[in-house]
Amino acid sequence: MKILVLGSGAGGGYPQWNCNCQMCRGLRTGRLRARARTQSSIAVSDDGEHWVLINASPDLGQQLREQPALHPRHGQRHTPIRAVVLMDAQVDHVTGLLSLREGPPIELHCTPCVLDDLRAGLPLLPMLEHYCGVRVHVLPVSGDTHSADFTLEALPGLRFTALAIPGKAPPYSPHRHAPATGDNIALRVVDTRSGAALFYAPGLAEVGPGERRWMQEADCLMVDGTFWREDEMPAAGLGRKHAAEMGHLPQSRHAGRPGMVDALAGLPARRKILIHINNSNPILDEDGPERALLTQQGIEVAFDGMEIEL
Repeated sequence: MKILVLGSGAGGGYPQWNCNCQMCRGLRTGRLRARARTQSSIAVSDDGEHWVLINASPDLGQQLREQPALHPRHGQRHTPIRAVVLMDAQVDHVTGLLSLREGPPIELHCTPCVLDDLRAGLPLLPMLEHYCGVRVHVLPVSGDTHSADFTLEALPGLRFTALAIPGKAPPYSPHRHAPATGDNIALRVVDTRSGAALFYAPGLAEVGPGERRWMQEADCLMVDGTFWREDEMPAAGLGRKHAAEMGHLPQSRHAGRPGMVDALAGLPARRKILIHINNSNPILDEDGPERALLTQQGIEVAFDGMEIEL
């Protein structure tokens, strides 16, 4: 299994275009040793020739131009992207679908909740019908069904499982304040030849017994790295909401509540990687104490262009 990190930042990327916080200003002025990041998305392949996008960020056009593995190879018009799987309907995970409008019909895999949001609250699918069209494959994660196995015809060497996880629906969803099964999923991807498994969850509000069981069985974990602390946004003067209100588990403990660093401790995965990193998060500073603590714990920080092979 091959994994490409197309984008490793949270909404707005890093530095965010209108943000002059300490972290964004530090990168622009060269005061911090840090890397710019586009908004989060990864691509996965079983052979290096055919790829599935997992989420489609607003920065997708730039990301595809910077990844030779995703460039056209055959004929005048071609793409190695054979499908798209969506983890949720958040604007920073879905609007990149519009960047695929010049290509063939999009083979789109998503839950009923996400499908409803993309037909009404953020009607990308009706828009795309005027261009390339979309072939929808519903992942039946809803109601009392909390997981669903599926495969992709173009990537026969991989087996996927969509897993319902706690989180927030987007602001334009009718159940923004009444969470529904399927608003947010994690993905387990297994290479059927080697047995190697990826657990991918860029948005994760908590790590309960179910999530921990799935993480326990993975060789590579790519999980929510949005915030370092629960009150990060208010403390930086960037907003009023805390991490939990936004559907994210911060890395550090808060009021006795374990953070992501605690959740990753003791898990047997060979690779433990944080992704979807907000521009306010001090782990972006490669020389900072927070990054040093992660390194001591064997936790990596994803960056755009990162390549992983399992």
